[in-house]
Order: sequence, then C-alpha cells, then structure tokens
Amino acid sequence: MQLDFNQLRELLTSLADTDITELELKGDDFHLNVRRGSEKEVVMVPAAPAMAPLALPPQPVAAAPAAPATPAAPPAAAPGSDKLVEICSPMVGTFYRAPAPDEPPFVSVGDRVSPGQTVCILEAMKLMNELEAEVSGEIVDILVQNGEPVEFNQPLFKIRP
Repeated sequence: MQLDFNQLRELLTSLADTDITELELKGDDFHLNVRRGSEKEVVMVPAAPAMAPLALPPQPVAAAPAAPATPAAPPAAAPGSDKLVEICSPMVGTFYRAPAPDEPPFVSVGDRVSPGQTVCILEAMKLMNELEAEVSGEIVDILVQNGEPVEFNQPLFKIRP
C-alpha cells in the first residue's frame, strides 16, 4: 500500500471531523500512528530512510467514546440564574432521555437526582454512554429534545441543588 502526501492530508482532514482518538496504519514501506489529545498529533515511523516524521499542532478532542460519559469539568452555575447548575455534554453525540424507546425517561422536570444517578444516554459512534449527575438536586429544565444531536459542552439539564 502506497500513501502519498495528498492521501495523508485527506486522511488527516477526515479524521479531524470524527471522534476517533487513535488510528494505526501499516504498509510495506511505512507505519503511521495518529493520536489526538497528545503532544504530537501524528508520528510517522519510516521503514525506509526516505520518509520523514510529520507533526501537526494539537487540536482539542472530545472525550473518547469508549470511556464512561462524565463531564470534563465540574458543573458550572448557569449565567444569570440563581444557583442553578448545568449538566453539560462531555462529547458530541445523540441525546436520549430513556434507555429504550418504549421505556420511561431516566429523569423528568421536577425529579430529584443524586450524584452518580444516570440522567441520559449519549450515543457516539454506535456506543451508548450513560451520563451521570454530578450533584444532587431537582431537575428544573431539560434543554435538549430526545434524539437530538448535541455538541461538546452543550448544556443538557439545569438542576437546582
């Protein structure tokens, strides 16, 4: 398998639009290992002396889909609201309020939650990740509709502690 510079650039551009955090490619005359979220983004190990390492500047990466879904930072108080805490999405994915379409939602407005209680599921790359509450309190608002795509750090719930 040959990999020219244009193919490499196209591959890296495509990977930048996904949640993939690591990719390893091996050919007869090269070994390509791409890792996101580390000091060096791309490391090429030449099998032949003509190949040179290629490094790209680091880019922010969402949480790895295989990891349990937990917020990257502690919940922050919503601006302009008195003592409400937001639960934000730790990754890009699809928001689901219930474990299955025919089952009741994990939480509804007015429900009390405690730390570690599952509040929703985020699907990313066909992996279902449970999102747990970090604080105890009452669900005041659900900011996302069931089945709606969500972005990294997008507020999903508001809780009154």
